[in-house]
Amino acid sequence: MAKDIHDILQQDDHLIQSFADLHGLKAQGARTVITRAKGAYVYDSAGSELIDGIGGLWCVNIGHGHPEMITAITEQLQRLDYYSTFYNFTHPAAAALAEKVAALAPSHLNTVHFGNSGSVANDSAIRMLHHYNIRKGRPNKKLVLSRHGAYHGSTHLAMAMTTPAYSEGWHCARDLVHHLRSPHFWREGDGASEAEFLDALMEDLRGSIERIGAENICAFIAEPIQGAGGVVTAPEGYHKRAWEICQANDIKYIADEVVTAFGRLGHFFASQDVFGMVPDIITTAKGLTSGYQPLSATIVSDEIHDVISGPDGMFLHGMTYSGHPAAAAAGLANIAIMEREQIPQRVRKTGAYFEAKLRSLTDIEMVGEIRGSHFMMGIEFTRDRTTKESFGDEVQVGLKVAQACQKRGLIARPLGNVLILSPTLIMDEAMIDQIEMILRDAIQEVAAGL
Repeated sequence: MAKDIHDILQQDDHLIQSFADLHGLKAQGARTVITRAKGAYVYDSAGSELIDGIGGLWCVNIGHGHPEMITAITEQLQRLDYYSTFYNFTHPAAAALAEKVAALAPSHLNTVHFGNSGSVANDSAIRMLHHYNIRKGRPNKKLVLSRHGAYHGSTHLAMAMTTPAYSEGWHCARDLVHHLRSPHFWREGDGASEAEFLDALMEDLRGSIERIGAENICAFIAEPIQGAGGVVTAPEGYHKRAWEICQANDIKYIADEVVTAFGRLGHFFASQDVFGMVPDIITTAKGLTSGYQPLSATIVSDEIHDVISGPDGMFLHGMTYSGHPAAAAAGLANIAIMEREQIPQRVRKTGAYFEAKLRSLTDIEMVGEIRGSHFMMGIEFTRDRTTKESFGDEVQVGLKVAQACQKRGLIARPLGNVLILSPTLIMDEAMIDQIEMILRDAIQEVAAGL
């Protein structure tokens, strides 16, 4: 394996990066090579220490390089490197993790299908519901309600459920999906009170169901907090009211907790503990193994499982690596670490402190809105905060702030006019203070140059 930076970049010419300007990456200095990591930090090829302010990609919840995780994965590989969960086969790690995830999930969510990404988890949820409705004699009940601003993955169906901006210039399964209004009050409220805006969102949901026909809709899918769509938190009470409307119309509610589960908001699952509702399906990935192994889970209700596991049928869905032994072992070790170190409980305190420190940045004129919760935060920059006028795409303000942060020792994620922070969950208050200081200096530097 190459160690010299020139050799690494030469090899990297053969790699297609994800969600990247591939032409732009050809420029000198466009790529950052991360060579190692430990705790809340990563290190680049120049030896620079960087706070991992995006937690890998919303996922390294327990921090990098935890020896217990590495031991658990290694020991599992030595004992059983691989076997599938197809047909009549299972193995101890997958069985134990399924039981543990079901025990952590709310009430009637007691069965788990493992995949290898959040995209696959969400695709699996829809495939299961299509099969469920076919078995119930309702083959036309297959359409999906999603929302503008959503991000549910990049496979063909998951991308269709994602906000349309992510699939410009690409095809996806658009005919299966209808997008509801964005729940972003600051941007979309248009002079209404938050309560009035919530009522309008619920009316949009009801109206869409009436227009499309409940008999044609299998599911409503929603992130508790929208992630890659800009870290948008819906008005208080949104998810519970949406769930009630879905229940009244026999539409299953899928909570996409790919980002929010496993401690990011201070609980193993956010749907019930934070938002007061129990969905029919929860999808999760990222924090399930803290990124140490690729693993996702689609957790379904007893009622759905009873139908798809009934007689005279076959469950014709699965991936080669569903429940991979090493990934399952990582999931078990990750949960054990989080429980023993009480990471979700700590996040309720440190996450609230992180949120408060970031919200203090509103005294900078260029900062239009700080939004999100705990260790899932977004900063939106505006040309004029009073009118909420955005910077043009050509300004690349989020990228400029991210670059200024990295120069100071912090990795943050640019998304147009938004900067996203989703760090590891192990940070203490001193590190949070350092992040706030870096952000403040970086934003002020960029603002002065515009």
